[in-house]
This record gives sequence, C-alpha cells and structure tokens, in this order.
Amino acid sequence: MQSRKIKKGDMVKVVAGKEKGKTGKVMRVLSERDRVIVERLNFIKKHARPDAKSKGGIIEKEGSIHISNVRLFCQKCNDGVRVGNRILEDGKKVRTCRKCNEIFE
Repeated sequence: MQSRKIKKGDMVKVVAGKEKGKTGKVMRVLSERDRVIVERLNFIKKHARPDAKSKGGIIEKEGSIHISNVRLFCQKCNDGVRVGNRILEDGKKVRTCRKCNEIFE
C-alpha cells in the first residue's frame, strides 16, 4: 500500500498507459486497491441488465487507474510532478511540488 499523496479533487497527469499525457480531476480514491478514478479518462464499457430503475444496455463509465501511473499536476510547472511535504511556521503540514516548491491546496 502506497502513501496517499493524491486526494479527491486534485488535478493529475497520467504518466503511463493508454491515457498517457492527459490530465483530469480525481473523482475518487480507492485506497484499499491503490487506484484512482479520474474524470473523463480511461472509459470502460459495462453491460447492465434491465431492472426497475434502468433500461439496461451498454454503459460507458470511468475505469480506475493505478495510483503509480498518475502524478499531481502543478500549474506553475505545467507538468506532472512528484509530491513532497513541508511543515509551515504555524505547524500546518502541506503538500509541495518537488520542482518549484509550489504549495498545493
């Protein structure tokens, strides 16, 4: 299990796989499986049976991507970067860009 440096709502860049080079927002982090679901990336087709609520058919939705294949996207560097941690003067721990020391909110 890897450390959780990527959180829900972060902008990430995919660095490996069929979606390499694309960026998107993290919708969900599946920590027990070391995977993330990124908005509008890695679409899969799911065959659904009809039930009382839905008609059924083939549904397209976002699939998960392994957390090692995404990097946090730094607006200042305009690239996917490694993440470091720093403790501010007021004692708050923040995530930072390893290239330019930009603080991620």
